[in-house]
Amino acid sequence: MTTVQLLRHRLGSLAVVSLLLTVMALVLGPMPSSAAEPGWWDPVARPAPDSQVDVTGEPFKGTDAQGRVRGFADVHDHIMSNEGFGGRLICGKPFSEQGVTDALKDCPEHYPDGSLAVFDMITKGGDGKHDPDGWPTFKDWPAHDSLTHQQNYYAWIERAWRGGQRVLVNDLVTNGVICSVYFFKDRGCDEMSAIRLEAQKSYDMQAFVDKMYGGPGKGWFRIVTDSKQAREVIEQGKLAVVLGVETSEPFGCKQILDVAQCGKEDIDRGLDELYGLGVRSMFLCHKFDNALCGVRFDSGALGTAINVGQFLSTGTFWKTETCRGPQHDNPIGNAAAPEAEKRLPEGVSVPTYASDAQCNTRGLTDLGEYAVRGMMKRGMMLELDHMSVKGVGRALDILESESYPGVISSHSWMDMGWTERLYKLGGFAGQYMSGSEAFSAEARRTDALREKYGVGYGYGTDMNGVGGWPAPRGGDTPNPVKYPFRSTDGGSVIDKQTTGERTWDFNTTGAAHYGMVPDWIEDIRIVGGQEVVDDLFAGAESYLRTWGNSEKHRSGKSMASGATVSASSTQWWNPFVSYAPGRAVDGDPGTRWASEWNNDQWLRIDLGSTAPVERVTLDWEEAYAKSYRVELSEDGTHWKTGWSTSTGDGGLDTARFDATRARYVRVQGLERGTKWGYSLREVGVYGG
Repeated sequence: MTTVQLLRHRLGSLAVVSLLLTVMALVLGPMPSSAAEPGWWDPVARPAPDSQVDVTGEPFKGTDAQGRVRGFADVHDHIMSNEGFGGRLICGKPFSEQGVTDALKDCPEHYPDGSLAVFDMITKGGDGKHDPDGWPTFKDWPAHDSLTHQQNYYAWIERAWRGGQRVLVNDLVTNGVICSVYFFKDRGCDEMSAIRLEAQKSYDMQAFVDKMYGGPGKGWFRIVTDSKQAREVIEQGKLAVVLGVETSEPFGCKQILDVAQCGKEDIDRGLDELYGLGVRSMFLCHKFDNALCGVRFDSGALGTAINVGQFLSTGTFWKTETCRGPQHDNPIGNAAAPEAEKRLPEGVSVPTYASDAQCNTRGLTDLGEYAVRGMMKRGMMLELDHMSVKGVGRALDILESESYPGVISSHSWMDMGWTERLYKLGGFAGQYMSGSEAFSAEARRTDALREKYGVGYGYGTDMNGVGGWPAPRGGDTPNPVKYPFRSTDGGSVIDKQTTGERTWDFNTTGAAHYGMVPDWIEDIRIVGGQEVVDDLFAGAESYLRTWGNSEKHRSGKSMASGATVSASSTQWWNPFVSYAPGRAVDGDPGTRWASEWNNDQWLRIDLGSTAPVERVTLDWEEAYAKSYRVELSEDGTHWKTGWSTSTGDGGLDTARFDATRARYVRVQGLERGTKWGYSLREVGVYGG
């Protein structure tokens, strides 16, 4: 029992308790400037000194008339990245038991004037010099263009929550190569060790906030591990925090000279460990190609520097090819990055790249496919951002074949041409936290799709993610943010945010730290209109719908498994390998049916009895059909076309159609996509 609770119990007088609380506030430090009398949203006692929140009014609770939760969803943030990369890349902490003076201070090597702030020089340009003092002056940081200083102080996140945010995905992040080459570090560079530490620190932060509110479970910062729990937290008016992972070598799955350094057992063990830590979404690759997938490139000098890191990590540079479809990876370009290139061995140089070859040759590997299916089994959500378009295409094929909705694009690192496929599956999309004009324009571009699929919108702040954030539009802009303003729900009043001696005005400082998220949303309302904000305010519900449907998903059993199969022909290659029709339904992707080398070929499956059929999956080997039909029949004589295409490109196809009663399913090849015949590894037949 806290001192306040004990006094309340013994004295039983509201007037006396209010007086004592006032005295306590003077001793312990300023209470939030939210109310004369504290509410459930105010801590029993905040550390002193500390940042202000500068939001008044009770945070909204409950659901709307349709039973939907409300609120904004940040689906990509890095609260604990100061613990990654060796512990000295991001300076400052999101919280400290020793208080704000310990939390918001610069890295030791940045004193006295930033001369040794090497990463600051790399990311911001110039000589890196800056005033290292954080608390209480904050002369030079945090800032929208300072990428090496803490932006996720807990009280700033609290301000975003008070301003209407209800979901925050905390991506645990690190990079072993960056850690190894950086001059300053406090610890080793093993990526999984950093992920474990960041997870523990996230729970420590929850306990830190709880302590302010009187004990376990009482604070507003709630780490959740299932969608039902998240809904309950949001209905209480609190912030649901979801753990994710964004790292380059998950489970130690790097590749060296194109040889995987992990196996299926490592993936299973790693997924189980992450799930046990509370992780529910993750990236399979990030920045460097690994044993699971190829990456979506970075461009310009940064891209060249990361390509150097790719070589140092894997022994190979990125390799490109002409894209097979309209989607493409970011162009690498041939920009110089002298400081990074100095780290290459003598005689090794970054290759040049053809401008018409913008796709990574590396897609989703067999181990990557195993990891995707492992995430599906555990109800986890797959992040598509940073994965090459070749990898994304195959990942979507797999998800579509299982009708699995757990797919996320959280911060604009996916080709936008994939957006409808994502929404059609039931996935969720967020946009990188860019300037209000650009953000609003992109939101309007995809508005018709959100309306078509009835979904809300998210944003990815990527704070502490070394990305850069919205710059100020200027104090003289004709349509500024006017302080104070009301939150989107109308129940809170938001004034300029003050920490120590510094007060931030979004018009002149931009998105300097996480506390400016409500101000940024108000700027979007002014610049982009209420409709954009309304879509964002529906973000929490849509995100939880994607998550909940992922948890409920169950893989159906194919009705074709072990069925009787016949074919127009079977290729004979040698007496030791069989390409018989039954190989296409034996459940083993390592076997296949193969036809003779001409166009008019078919594979027929007898399900044994008549049943409703509405989905057929076809996993093509290299010899695929460019044009073919999926046909259905109750008697094996009279056929009707359920689905057809003339633009097949191989890979994993999912044919969907209205439920049709059938005993027989036939894949009728019309035109080959290669010089060979048709070859199917597996065919699945499913009902509803």
